[in-house]
Amino acid sequence: MKMLQRLGNFLGVAGDRSADPAQYVALADGLIITDTHAEAWFTLSSSNTDLMSEQARDTELDEASAALAKTLAGSDVHLKVLWSPLNAADYMEEAGRLFTAGDWREWAELRVERLDQIALPSRHLLLGVRITDRAGQAATLSRRGVAEGLGIASTSVSTRELARLDAIMRRLGRRLEATPWRAQPAAVELLAWMIGREQHRATPLPSAHKGLIAGAKLAALTRGRVLPYPDHLRVMDGRGETAAWVSILTMTGFPERMDSPGNGEWLRTLSEITYVPDIDDSELGADVDPASLILPVSPEASVRFRVMVKRDAMKKADEARRLAKEQRRSASQHSAEDPGRAIEETEAVMADLLRDMGREDLTLVDDHPRLIVTSTTGLEDLRARVDAVVTHFGGLGIEVGVGEEEQRELWLEAQAGDQLRVPDVGHVRDVNALAGSWWWGGAKVGDDYGPITGYLTGSTPGVFRNDVTIGSEKGDATTTAFIGRSGRGKTTAMMLSMLDAAFRGAFVLALDFKGDLGGVVSAGKRFGLNAHLIETGPRFAGVADLFKLLDKEGSERAQIEVPAQLGIAMPPHLRARGAETPVQHAVNEIIAKGEPATWKVVDYLRHSEDDLARETGEALYELSQTAIGAPFMGRPAEGAAPLTPEPGIWVVQIPGLSLPGASDSREDWNVLQRMSVALMHSMLAYGITTAGRKDLRGLRKAVCVPEVHVLTATKEGSSFLEYIARVGRALSTALLLDTQDPQSLAQLVGVVEQLTTVVGFQLTNAAQQDALAEMLNLPVGRHTRTLIQSIGLNPDGEIRHGHAIVRDRRFNSATAQWDIPTVELLELLDTTPKADPIDSEPGEAETAPQPQEATV
Repeated sequence: MKMLQRLGNFLGVAGDRSADPAQYVALADGLIITDTHAEAWFTLSSSNTDLMSEQARDTELDEASAALAKTLAGSDVHLKVLWSPLNAADYMEEAGRLFTAGDWREWAELRVERLDQIALPSRHLLLGVRITDRAGQAATLSRRGVAEGLGIASTSVSTRELARLDAIMRRLGRRLEATPWRAQPAAVELLAWMIGREQHRATPLPSAHKGLIAGAKLAALTRGRVLPYPDHLRVMDGRGETAAWVSILTMTGFPERMDSPGNGEWLRTLSEITYVPDIDDSELGADVDPASLILPVSPEASVRFRVMVKRDAMKKADEARRLAKEQRRSASQHSAEDPGRAIEETEAVMADLLRDMGREDLTLVDDHPRLIVTSTTGLEDLRARVDAVVTHFGGLGIEVGVGEEEQRELWLEAQAGDQLRVPDVGHVRDVNALAGSWWWGGAKVGDDYGPITGYLTGSTPGVFRNDVTIGSEKGDATTTAFIGRSGRGKTTAMMLSMLDAAFRGAFVLALDFKGDLGGVVSAGKRFGLNAHLIETGPRFAGVADLFKLLDKEGSERAQIEVPAQLGIAMPPHLRARGAETPVQHAVNEIIAKGEPATWKVVDYLRHSEDDLARETGEALYELSQTAIGAPFMGRPAEGAAPLTPEPGIWVVQIPGLSLPGASDSREDWNVLQRMSVALMHSMLAYGITTAGRKDLRGLRKAVCVPEVHVLTATKEGSSFLEYIARVGRALSTALLLDTQDPQSLAQLVGVVEQLTTVVGFQLTNAAQQDALAEMLNLPVGRHTRTLIQSIGLNPDGEIRHGHAIVRDRRFNSATAQWDIPTVELLELLDTTPKADPIDSEPGEAETAPQPQEATV
């Protein structure tokens, strides 16, 4: 019988090759049921391996090998790696649930247009396991021809059988869920998409009835027509025209030794294969970007394998060892007396393999990898894609070729629910070799749901989502840090996050010490958000008056904070003479009269009969006329916009502050330092009270601090940051930090402990790089330093703005590109300080031209 089987395989007419195509009976969640057997299907999660430490990689690889050797031993398994185009239009539906403020529809449409432009594919990992043969189907199959001829064939699945299969599938699923793949039963809609997509027809997918797709709905999924050719197949559409050209490739040879990371990761690298299509020069514009001509091939993988039970695997390895041993002995008895190095190595390798299988979770696997290359353009384009795939794997030492004259059999074999048809193109190796392909590896970072702010740049393409306001809803920390050199895009990335938070209906307060956040106000007004820019100077006098900022807290809080603030601002010789007492008296009197204001306290002191009070009042009045003193103790100008805690963006721009160091004595502060601390006192008190107000607990809030090292240099600033970071979850307040100095930030234990997201841009100092590496959850060392140094550079050495390493709340780290959807928005978010005030009547910002498409 074995001789007949081998002869049939050699002639290409074996039973496996000539078997009928799979006849689908029903689809359910996690189940594909055919007329002969049932398969359990699961979706697998991607693991973030691009930046994973060597120790973590080894641990996960061992867990995957153990799962293959234990959980899947003796089972027929079908692994599929599929790609689908990102449906950018779906983001509009998500936006309706995400955003509530401003012209959010236009904001979301810009992102949809940008996603359509960059055309990111999405990877789907599915694993099918044959769980049972359908009892009694042999007799059914023998009668099927007569029954179908009479029109009385039945392909229904009983409720009892479906329940039994579902129980088997879920029992297996619980075991696979504990693996690095975190398997979950595949939704019935996903299974229908997987089957129907092979027809390349635009018909809508059938909907499940009571969780089941069967009958005519199921038959509609396989109504297409596929024409086989020697080196490809042509998929016909409903009009009889070619909808796609498909070629199935076989992997006929692998190196004797493969490394991971390296050429051993032959399934993970599928997303890295690119090609340049053959385009006529007349179709190219004069200003075409050469990089835009490099397109992904996105080959799909179909790997059928069977993990041998360890007993059978050890028997097979022992047979190979004995055969090599006999060959060595036979050779030594002849005149040559040289058994050959290959025979000796085989005997030694088999002996080591037997020992490892006895000690570890190691066994053998019989796998049959296939690669599916598809083109919807034409046959020449298909062949260009095939050449790219062959060249890519050739560089890894892997032999890949077109399955000539067997395209039909290989295509059927790749279909879910079918069977192995070309068994002679396979490989027997240990499970480490299959697990080392890292089919589930790649790049994954960011939120699963939320605003899209960019795209991944690792080995797995995909969008990058970042929602800085979601921490409280998830019961997690709420602090995000943007860290890196100047000019690498960290402030712009923070402004994009501020805009998304404002569109979500959040109150966004930014303390702009550098003076370059004015662009976020322009962008906010452009898209209909409530956005204000508050600057230092007489025009914004009284805007930071603590009496107004703390009015919801009652006069008790202001009765303490205002004297403390004026005590900071007054000259030290007056404070030494006891001027704090008349200041407190003046505050009490102004509160008693009603409608208190700090400028009224100063005026009360100026007209006091007490010499010390009058001298203090005159000194404070003169200081209130300065640019820094006016916001917190100046008399408000007519029509000045107050700082109010309502949804929108409020940028308090206070450049030029000169804050003293934490070790500087208060008596040594100069006038500028005293006024800077006093003004900062208003901002910090307002930030703390607004975050903690009970009537605002349901309002999303975000406090944004660029150039945070300005605050970390003072005791008050450090305490403010640690307070907001620690209570942010309870108070629905997100804290966004922007700094060039991760070392000083690392000293704020209360802040670092609450970091939920870290965005790391380029740094060049080794000590700063190590501090950033720890926050990114990356191993500290030369490799990580090199990565951080190169993250903000293009291959030609030029600056790559917005490219960063991101660590999310799950402690996944991957590279991502912050993306600005239009040229107009890029210009609005320019971080160059604006000379003219932005918080003015509607003008140029509101009448800006329509957005243009940005280029990649």
